[in-house]
Amino acid sequence: MVGASERLDMPFVGIPSFLRAPIHTNLDTLKAEIAVLGAPTDEGSPFKPGSRFGARAMREHSLRFVSGKTGYYDPQRGHRFLEREMNGAIVDVGDADILPTNLPGTFDNITASVHGILSAGAVPVVLGGDHAITFPVVRAFARPLHVVHLDAHLDYMPFVHGMFHTNMHAFRHIRKMSHVQSLTQVGIRSLRDSEVMHRDARADGNRIVTMEAFRHSGAQGVVDVLPRDAACYVSIDIDVLDLSLVPGCVSAEPDGMSYRELRDLLATIAAHTEVVGFDLVEINPLLDVATGVTAYLGAHTVLEFLGQICAQPRWSKAHG
Repeated sequence: MVGASERLDMPFVGIPSFLRAPIHTNLDTLKAEIAVLGAPTDEGSPFKPGSRFGARAMREHSLRFVSGKTGYYDPQRGHRFLEREMNGAIVDVGDADILPTNLPGTFDNITASVHGILSAGAVPVVLGGDHAITFPVVRAFARPLHVVHLDAHLDYMPFVHGMFHTNMHAFRHIRKMSHVQSLTQVGIRSLRDSEVMHRDARADGNRIVTMEAFRHSGAQGVVDVLPRDAACYVSIDIDVLDLSLVPGCVSAEPDGMSYRELRDLLATIAAHTEVVGFDLVEINPLLDVATGVTAYLGAHTVLEFLGQICAQPRWSKAHG
């Protein structure tokens, strides 16, 4: 309830930082627990571009949630969340610098930005952009970690025709990183992935959980193979959800997760592992319906996942 002396701050008012968090773009002086970073590039998209505008759209739609100074109220569970974190612990650090046509340079800037966040002791939350951005994000980590990749596709295309950094290559790069202990890929179902991609992913030791397998094992079956309390990076492609939910995603596929399935999976991951960072990618506002429902769903997913991460006893123990 907004008091008479408080600003109303309608969604169309103000500078659109994520959740109206304070803006702090100087990573050298960053003091925060969670830092939201935009990675607005879609030069890895082989089909329709536009996901470069995804981070901005999610920020704008995050303003639709009521002021978070007292946290956010979940009416289904009857509790408030992120109350402490929304009072200075979460900041928006702006965007990594994007260098059009210079993708290696753009990736270096993304890696440097994430490295700056990690050096400050904060958890990076990265808003894409296409799925190519996950490679430079994970590259910034030094600690051993497990990667959980939620997607309709493997993004494990062989390096052919001189192509190395499309949104179909990120996890082939990531799997070869020495600090990546395991790669679990969940929600896989696309008929556009080749048999070669599946064969290579399995040969490299990836754990592939198709949608059929996920519906059989449930969320707990996904995390049971991960060491409890292990460091975990989560990459969320919005197309892990069913295509009926995400009109603003060029790569959407049928027979995907419901939002409830995704929310429960993220909650289970947050409870079982130490989430040390995550991204959400592949929202294309140029394809979205007039209400921007896909961008809103992306912002909603990030908000709920942050709430789940910060509700864990390990988070309270580390941050007070």
